[in-house]
Amino acid sequence: MSDFGLDLTRAEEELDDLDTAGEVVLGVLDGSTDGQEWIDAVESGDVLVLAVDGDLNRLAAGFAREIRDRGGSLTHFRGFLVVTPEGVDIDTDRL
Repeated sequence: MSDFGLDLTRAEEELDDLDTAGEVVLGVLDGSTDGQEWIDAVESGDVLVLAVDGDLNRLAAGFAREIRDRGGSLTHFRGFLVVTPEGVDIDTDRL
């Protein structure tokens, strides 16, 4: 077996330096939270899972377009709006 020079210690150090600030944020989309708060959360790397309480189009109007324009994704699934930042795709292939 050949030695290809894998340095696991160095690899672990590189992993520790990755920016993993994002969280999964659970919330309710009912109009009580300013759209800018949702935008700021997604911009900081958070994934939003929001229970939709009301008309989705009206409730998401204050942030949906801006999140899409910044490369984020939005998917409505079973009464929830899932919102992800740029670089985090929502896989809907199994739906």
